[in-house]
Amino acid sequence: MTRDTTPAELEQTLADAAEAAVPLAASAPAVRAGWIRAVADALDAASGELVPIAQRETSLPEARLKGEVGRSSGQLRMFADALEAGPLLEVIIDTADAAAKPVPRPDLRRVLVPLGPVLVFAASNFPFAFSVCGGDTASALAAGCPVIVKAHPGHPELSVRTAEVMIEALTAAGAPAGTLGLIQGYDVGVTALKDARITAAGFTGSVPAGKALHEIAVTRPEPIPFYGELGSLNPVFVTQAAIDARGKDIASGYVGSYTLGVGQFCTKPGLLFLPAGHGLQEQLVEATGGVAAATMLNERIAEGFSSGLDRLRKVDGLRVWSEGGGATLLQTTVGELLARSDEILEECFGPVSIVVEYASVDELVAGIEAFGGNLTATLHAEDADASLAARLVPLLTARAGRVLWNGWPTGVAVSWAQHHGGPFPSTVGSIHTSVGVTAARRFQRPVAYQDAPDALLPAVLQDDNPAGMSRRVNGTVTTAEVSR
Repeated sequence: MTRDTTPAELEQTLADAAEAAVPLAASAPAVRAGWIRAVADALDAASGELVPIAQRETSLPEARLKGEVGRSSGQLRMFADALEAGPLLEVIIDTADAAAKPVPRPDLRRVLVPLGPVLVFAASNFPFAFSVCGGDTASALAAGCPVIVKAHPGHPELSVRTAEVMIEALTAAGAPAGTLGLIQGYDVGVTALKDARITAAGFTGSVPAGKALHEIAVTRPEPIPFYGELGSLNPVFVTQAAIDARGKDIASGYVGSYTLGVGQFCTKPGLLFLPAGHGLQEQLVEATGGVAAATMLNERIAEGFSSGLDRLRKVDGLRVWSEGGGATLLQTTVGELLARSDEILEECFGPVSIVVEYASVDELVAGIEAFGGNLTATLHAEDADASLAARLVPLLTARAGRVLWNGWPTGVAVSWAQHHGGPFPSTVGSIHTSVGVTAARRFQRPVAYQDAPDALLPAVLQDDNPAGMSRRVNGTVTTAEVSR
């Protein structure tokens, strides 16, 4: 049985993180990478212990949870590799140029440095990948920041044990005490967010909770960046040519995507736009009816889904196409959506989605324009749709952080090029991602040194580049020595 963190325990956790911030920031990238790899190895080694705990607390299947552990350890190793190679620090050097016009240029050397202690609010739907050992924690550690995780109440025992595994690994590898801490309790999280020692925060959760925490972060006496992932509808738009070419595959793929993980993915496609007369109702209803009932993550989420579904059933213009078993499918038209957009375009977290039928290209465009910010937007089209796609893709780009072509949004690859973010309300910081190597950029700030003696510069900025890192010198990426 877990309990809320006491005020004394919170104070000690905050003090430890603040004390760890200096040696963490000063640590050589290769040394920090070693600490991070030690955590990855420890997570893999503890998978046999952690996964059964997660199963008990979340009702998620073993295979899914094992995959999450692998994803978490994999992204830790990816950050370690990026640290050693250099791109994570974005080292840029412009050597002095007395002949530069209109005025001589001084020697300028720029590098990213860590912000300091970071507070991470863990999510419920991914008990590993977006929780204690998730992307926010991994990217902040890679940035050189101590991390305090506010555990999610949906999997408290798992949170405690995961933190213990990670802290043991960090300690054994030589990381400073206080590099990672865990706190529990809603009020405790709010108190920590208000504390002056916290320099940034990451959050994944609901729109109301995210907005409330964001308000606290930006109205502190010393405001701090708050990176919140809130809500997303992830609409999918399908052309007639795509229906003609592979309609049955689209129907089955869509149902599989919106019911994946019991509809509890932040990238679940919430609406599917189909041309009127598409002829896919039978396949969609059959596929939805074949989805087996499954337990949701916790009672609070199940209650929220039930009330959200009841709300949708009462919206004029929404018709039930399939209900029962493990999923619900509703239907409407673009005209009805536009008339009741506030009601229809409200996220319902769980296995429900809405088919929206459009009668013309203009109606399809109007449907796209009804949306606010989303994590993803998907277009299913064929080569024959080239001119139409050229019109639609810019509209999708303006509203989403990831635009998909002939795919499904569930599943977020952890890679260099990934962007998991988007315009509000999907996030409160659309220029940043919470997945991929560049997620570390959220917890770093740039510092430029002008005409500083070589001996006083951080090692990564020194002329001889002792770590052999990639650096951009006078506009060219190089690992060679710098000549002043």
